[in-house]
Amino acid sequence: MRILIAGVGNVLRGDDGFGVEVLRRLQRSPDLSGVEFFESGIAGISLVQRLMDGYDALVILDALDRGAKPGCVFVLKPDQESLSNPGARDGSTDLHQADPEAVLRMAYGLNVLPKRVWIVGCQAVGCDDLGAPLSNSVARAVPVAARRVQQIIESLTREEVCHATT
Repeated sequence: MRILIAGVGNVLRGDDGFGVEVLRRLQRSPDLSGVEFFESGIAGISLVQRLMDGYDALVILDALDRGAKPGCVFVLKPDQESLSNPGARDGSTDLHQADPEAVLRMAYGLNVLPKRVWIVGCQAVGCDDLGAPLSNSVARAVPVAARRVQQIIESLTREEVCHATT
């Protein structure tokens, strides 16, 4: 099973660097050998291009604004069927930005989106302060998010073993 973990964000903009920080932590984890890691920064098109290599699962790590308490970690499973319908959006996509929905929509449209996709995100405090580090609440969420990703990978690994033995 090919699994891609993608860290999204700008480490020079405070909490926007959350996804990259989680990615870096996971890269140091010895029990994730065989998983591929990708730091997309803020360039959404680079993640879509990487997905063209073919993956069975994708985990996107990103700072989010869901109106929750700062540092709250979310594990979201996008509805792939809704990705085929642009809905209220005007249909345009900024290829320089890595908005997860736009990236997933583009990957879906190009038929390169894996069947299993998760977004592991954290409620950010501020993503616009140039040169700022992660806020305290978001920094404390980094190991929590890393554990959630490890749980996802473990479930995929168990699923693969079960299919291989049946």
